[in-house]
Amino acid sequence: MKGSGIVLATLVSLSSAALVYHRANTANETQWVTYGSGEEQVRSYLALPEGQGPFPAVIVIHERWGLNDWVQQNTKLLAREGYVALAIDLYRGSVTDDSEGAHELMRGLPEDRAIRDLRAAFAYLSSRNDVKKERIGSIGWCMGGGYSLQAAVQLPDLAACVMNYGRLVTDENLIAQINAPILGVFGGLDRGIPVKDVKAFEEQMKEMGKEIRLEIYSKSGRAFMNENNAKGYNAEDAKKAWNKTLAFLAENLKP
Repeated sequence: MKGSGIVLATLVSLSSAALVYHRANTANETQWVTYGSGEEQVRSYLALPEGQGPFPAVIVIHERWGLNDWVQQNTKLLAREGYVALAIDLYRGSVTDDSEGAHELMRGLPEDRAIRDLRAAFAYLSSRNDVKKERIGSIGWCMGGGYSLQAAVQLPDLAACVMNYGRLVTDENLIAQINAPILGVFGGLDRGIPVKDVKAFEEQMKEMGKEIRLEIYSKSGRAFMNENNAKGYNAEDAKKAWNKTLAFLAENLKP
């Protein structure tokens, strides 16, 4: 597949121990694609499954570090599972592994622009002939987890949402806009998003007739799914969370 601003990349094998339990023997094509978001042109990382499709699709939303190699690995992983996976670049090319720099990037991200980018990513995927337009979901981690939930709020036709330890929504007017089923993955030791707040969100969602499932890992904190998080990575819980995620996406995007 070709498009403006595309750079073909060679798929490398996933060497991370966290990912070895997934299918790793199928090559998939990766591209950088460019499309409009308001008056801007944005670049995103696209991974394609084998075959002709049409396929379900997933919008992939990065952590505060930016669209780094770890996010790209996860995007390729989702493609290997049969999804057209689009990792959006909310930072317009900026990536860091420095905590202070990541904090500044996150603080400097205009929320209205990020939401516009989510809508643009959904519109881009919907425009592709190889995508099932009624089977587009979202997934994100940390900052991206919060924006994955925002995708469910802002995109009435989103078919599934996975939010991994992301910012919650409490405004009833916003929750009322959610149509997609939600899978929430959280660490029980996460001080930034306490379990009591997660449970309150679940109760509020259910009271409003929304579909939500929670996976709370009592021995893990935030960012436990990222092997680059030396202090907080939990390989066992990460494996469980990924398996739950893939089952949830398959149930809602591959019926």
